[in-house]
Amino acid sequence: MSNSTTRTTPGKPPKPYPEFPLFPHATRRWAKKIRGKLHYFGPWRDPDAALQKYLDQKDDLHAGRTPRVQGDGLTVRDLLNRFLTSKQRMVDSGEMANRSFLDYHRTAELIKAEFGLTRLIDDLAADDFEAFRSTLTKGRGPVTVANEIRRTRTIFKYAYDMALIDRPVRHGPAFKKPSKGVMRKDRNAKPKRMFESGQIKSMIEAAPPGLRAMIFLGINAGLSNSDVGKITRSTLDLKAGWLDYPRPKTGIARRAPLWPKTVSAIKEAITSRPTAKDEADDELVFLTRCGRPWARDHFDNPVSNEVAKLLKDLELHRPGLNFLALRHTFETIAGDSRDQVAVDYVMGHARDDMASRYREHIEDARLLAVTDHVHKWLFGRKPRRPSKPK
Repeated sequence: MSNSTTRTTPGKPPKPYPEFPLFPHATRRWAKKIRGKLHYFGPWRDPDAALQKYLDQKDDLHAGRTPRVQGDGLTVRDLLNRFLTSKQRMVDSGEMANRSFLDYHRTAELIKAEFGLTRLIDDLAADDFEAFRSTLTKGRGPVTVANEIRRTRTIFKYAYDMALIDRPVRHGPAFKKPSKGVMRKDRNAKPKRMFESGQIKSMIEAAPPGLRAMIFLGINAGLSNSDVGKITRSTLDLKAGWLDYPRPKTGIARRAPLWPKTVSAIKEAITSRPTAKDEADDELVFLTRCGRPWARDHFDNPVSNEVAKLLKDLELHRPGLNFLALRHTFETIAGDSRDQVAVDYVMGHARDDMASRYREHIEDARLLAVTDHVHKWLFGRKPRRPSKPK
């Protein structure tokens, strides 16, 4: 008797090719073991049909769900493709920032992972979204969860608005953003997102010319990392010391007086700025060492990265402290000037109230009072500006 024998089913066919995901089972069907259980996909005689059935069902099977009966209707794949195509067109036309598109794309990937691409939209029910919300809360804070839920609702609403489905998707009562109370508790549990005056002065002293000017704009005028990455020379009147720069994100008007220190830093940054690799970028105030824009339409932001390096060198790095914290600091300190209307105008904030709709102008003196107040907090005195000729 042989010590080792291999038993095979008579006539058992080989795999059509080595990477074929199914194996020929003794029941004369193509099969695969998934999550510890055997699943069958069709007779030996038709491996192509068996493979297609497996591909149609694999997302559900690997996720531990019972495969849904396939039929006519809008699938998750169809919806995500159509929605993202629509948003890409908005990016191409300049109506949406590529960063926003990437946010939607990330949410689409989460939807794909949760429901699978072959799932029919009409087949999704409230319990599916309740389970999806549970998935979203794992390893994510309330703000991130709220943003993912908002974008998910927008994606599925698109299906009904475009008449791709006959009735709105029912998300159920559980698929909602975390409450305001939960959001407040989460925010209060985190360190404050603002700098002390001494920390900012240390950053200014240690930063190279370009980054130093960006830091000044952050604390002088509340500019964000995206703002400084996109600012052009035409928005600056360095002779008079003023900035007129609508926010790239919203288009809301913004005007701010610049401290003499800020003007000097900007001039030095422009003088030492590398030559632009692309002629179209030559108008930008700031360029990287490679002559490229500092603004990026993806999640890796060079301004944030450089500030993080600077803070680590100064041993000031901690969660919540980044370039955007300068904007938080400006808003907080400027608010003590007791002229929130002027603060909002410098920040580029718009309030949806009647006063904002009727207000056509804010005196420069009010804007100067706001930024002078921040300068006094930072440097212990108001800025010394050249006196006007008599």
